Amino acid sequence: MQRRDFIKGIAGSAIRGATRTLSPRVILLCGSAAAADVKLTLVAQSRSIIWNAVAATDDQVYVAGPRWTGSKGPAVARLDRGTPVAYPNTAWNAWHEGADATKTFVDVNALRLDRKGSLWVVDTGSPQFGGNPLPGGAKLVQINLATDGVTRVITFNSEIALSGSYVDDVRFHGNFAYLTDAGRPGIIIVNLATGAVRRALENIPATTAQNNRPIVVDGSILLGPDGNPLRVHADPMEVSPDGEWLYFGTLEGPWSQIATKWLDDFTTSPDTLVAKVEPWADLPPVGGTVMDANGDLYFSDLAINALKRRTPDGQVTTILRDPRLHWVDAPTIDNEHRILLPVPQLDRVAIFHGGKSQVQWPISLYRLALPGPSPQ
Repeated sequence: MQRRDFIKGIAGSAIRGATRTLSPRVILLCGSAAAADVKLTLVAQSRSIIWNAVAATDDQVYVAGPRWTGSKGPAVARLDRGTPVAYPNTAWNAWHEGADATKTFVDVNALRLDRKGSLWVVDTGSPQFGGNPLPGGAKLVQINLATDGVTRVITFNSEIALSGSYVDDVRFHGNFAYLTDAGRPGIIIVNLATGAVRRALENIPATTAQNNRPIVVDGSILLGPDGNPLRVHADPMEVSPDGEWLYFGTLEGPWSQIATKWLDDFTTSPDTLVAKVEPWADLPPVGGTVMDANGDLYFSDLAINALKRRTPDGQVTTILRDPRLHWVDAPTIDNEHRILLPVPQLDRVAIFHGGKSQVQWPISLYRLALPGPSPQ
């Protein structure tokens, strides 16, 4: 496995508190709605931490970002009037060489609320871009939001988080968690009731980035540290609102689908699982996605700095196109039907530019009211 075949993104309240509205520079609307209604609101900024993940409750915002970007600050933080505070505590954010990788955040790539009172953190387990997960480092960490305490750590052993794995993102349905592996193509399924874990759909076209679909940003193909076009395997995914389908793909696209009932049954053979995969949507390279309660998929189109929406009938429209939305990653929708958009500019970090960062500081987190009524 080549290291260029690696990774993701490539892989108190800021919401109620200090925010300000910025006028959009370029707007493309989904239909004939009033342009004045499409406005970005600045939620928070940082001049030291690169956020590529966000989660939001009614009164709190949580952010996170991977170590390999060169961030200086907590891997996971709660925003206190826009200021990041280590979450759930300083100890979990104090990883250093030689530290216990099972009890500290080594390299966080995703956050996800389960709507049951917990925040889940996805840790790739490798402090280096393209590196191998440390023993016990690749894990899924559950934090109780009521107590701000870690209640469960699900570590992935070397048979699940393989050499070269980049455990990327997570979605939930019932007692199951689904994670993508952007480094070693495949899907990881966790039975949260029993603790059983398995890998599936390994090295098939649906989870493996193809050479003929490069990641183009600002008119240029994104190259990895080795000078070859970056390939990002299984990365974005969503679960349908009824929980019956898992939609997934490589960062470059296209997307496929599989019924969750097949993934949830650990007696289903690998060959049967592969046979159950179906095409779903031919989307362009995306930085991040989120699915609304009505089945609308919102995604960032990396090539044109845009936020787009795909409705369940397959129609794709542009909500907003703006240079400030440069590589939006892992957005989320809050309880007031507003989408939060972290903009980590991952293609500009130093590892892709000979060690010299091209990031345009500060890193920003925006909010945008979504069109239409909030789905019930």
